[in-house]
Amino acid sequence: MPQQESRVKKSLLNARVNLIFYFLTLILSFFSRKIFLDTLGADFVGLTGTLQNLLGFLNLAELGIGSAIGYVLYKPLFEHDEGKINEIISVFGYLYRWIGFIILGAGIVLACFLPLIFPNTEFEMGVIFFAYFSFLASSLIGYFANYKQTLLGADQKNYVVTAYFQTANIIKVLIQMASAYYTGSYYLWVAIELTFGIIYSFILNWKINQVYPWLRSEVRQGKQLFKKYPEVMKYTKQLFVYKISWLIRFQSQNILIYFFSSLKMVAYYGNYSIIFDKLLFLSGNIFNSISASIGNLIAENNKEKIFQTYWELFSIRFIFTSIIAFSLYVSMPYFISFWLGPKYILTHTVFLLMVISLFFDQIRSITDQFLFGYGLFYDVWASILEAVVSISVSIVCGYCWGLEGVICGNISSNVFIAQIWKPIFLFRKGFNMKPKYYYTNLIIYVVLLCISLYISLYLINNILTSPNSLISFVFYVLICVAVFGFILISFLLLFTSGTRNIFRRIFNLKIFVR
Repeated sequence: MPQQESRVKKSLLNARVNLIFYFLTLILSFFSRKIFLDTLGADFVGLTGTLQNLLGFLNLAELGIGSAIGYVLYKPLFEHDEGKINEIISVFGYLYRWIGFIILGAGIVLACFLPLIFPNTEFEMGVIFFAYFSFLASSLIGYFANYKQTLLGADQKNYVVTAYFQTANIIKVLIQMASAYYTGSYYLWVAIELTFGIIYSFILNWKINQVYPWLRSEVRQGKQLFKKYPEVMKYTKQLFVYKISWLIRFQSQNILIYFFSSLKMVAYYGNYSIIFDKLLFLSGNIFNSISASIGNLIAENNKEKIFQTYWELFSIRFIFTSIIAFSLYVSMPYFISFWLGPKYILTHTVFLLMVISLFFDQIRSITDQFLFGYGLFYDVWASILEAVVSISVSIVCGYCWGLEGVICGNISSNVFIAQIWKPIFLFRKGFNMKPKYYYTNLIIYVVLLCISLYISLYLINNILTSPNSLISFVFYVLICVAVFGFILISFLLLFTSGTRNIFRRIFNLKIFVR
């Protein structure tokens, strides 16, 4: 029982801290970007963004080792095996040190091409090189000094990382805003960026030593201990394919949208994507907080509890995603009209496909989290096929129908791999159950969703009038969401046990994970 309450408490604390800092950083970002653009200029903001993107590609050298180590830590953390945890963190430190050296070498090579990448710029090369190597140094700190923070994430204490990192980030941005406003110095802005990266590293490691006073990782022993944990490289190779697949799918989609539609349509699509991405980030902050708790639950190996928790989490995610998708469907055309003007509204078909794509992207996450908790990464062919299907369908349909066809690529790969294969894989290899249990329940959820949509849209179209002001728009959206949410939740409570169980937890103040 104490273990159960501990998981609940940590999950809620992770979600709460993530939400608080999400809204704080969201508000701050609007003000900071305005000041940076006005004082430092759009070119400098674009320069720093481009440099960080270039270094982001070098981080692919990480290969997914952090995720693999996180999974390997679940069982020893559950068993409180401090000796084994020290060994695994030592192996992690050894591997991350080598990755750090690889990124450093690649970064130095890439630096030689900076004059070719930025041939015509108003900035001195000294500013470009100073910014580049400062960002590179900040990135390397994570590999040489901050690698122990993975232990906090695996131990369901990611709120510690979030709290310290985001607090340091907020203070850093406030100081950068002041320096930009009063001095306009590029060098000072970059120097503050690097300084806070170093300060954060010292504070984080101090906190880790405080939380885990017994932690004695020895990077020098990592080479010998590495052979003791061959599963680390096995999972790393599998997770690397996942990362590459994800990168190919989402980066290629942006390129294909540009290729098969006009620049104007790309801009219109981008206006919608900004809102969608913010909501996806919010959703991730809420639900990703339970990933370590799921791993801890699976390490307990209570199959009945695991299966029941899966359907409880599926239910709450289904409700949340459905309400988000419905709110976007009824609000976005009006919001875009009030925000930018009626000419920026996309066609109904494009918009509907975007909402469907978002729905599938979100619904798959609970199954993915349980697959991760079980360490089921070896279906690498599925990740490759998902990328191939996404790109192939996007090219063929994009050629035929333009933007609508490109969006169909992500939907098709989601349906065939994430909604058909992944549940089969989880139920057979993880739950040791027949997949028919998943599809029987999924059909019930989808049918209830369709009925709820039909009733809600019928009532809204026949009772409410279209909003003609910002205030009426807010009330219109609130009423629509309330009507749909009430109808959907009522149906799910009547016909699905997962929803009933999760609402019992809510009323008993025990939600998310047993």
